[in-house]
Amino acid sequence: MSSQQSPERRQVTIRRAPKFAPFMGLGALIGFIAALLIAYTGPADPTLTRESVLGFFTVVLALPGLLLGGLVVLLLDWISVRRMKQATAERTDDDA
Repeated sequence: MSSQQSPERRQVTIRRAPKFAPFMGLGALIGFIAALLIAYTGPADPTLTRESVLGFFTVVLALPGLLLGGLVVLLLDWISVRRMKQATAERTDDDA
């Protein structure tokens, strides 16, 4: 170092924020699994194929599952905002 300067200090916010995509994907996947169970374990209908029943119930259950996953991640994000902490970060110059 060329001079004895005090390191740069800065106030930072620390919080653990959840990622949206995994929660929403999990909600949609749970809805799809429920649609699979309904389509292939329920009574057979001679006018509809199992695949058409699966497609219908996938739309009916996967979209609400996606939305429910989004609500869960919003709730977790709100909790993380309430639990965030302030800290002081100090910059160091490492040439390693």
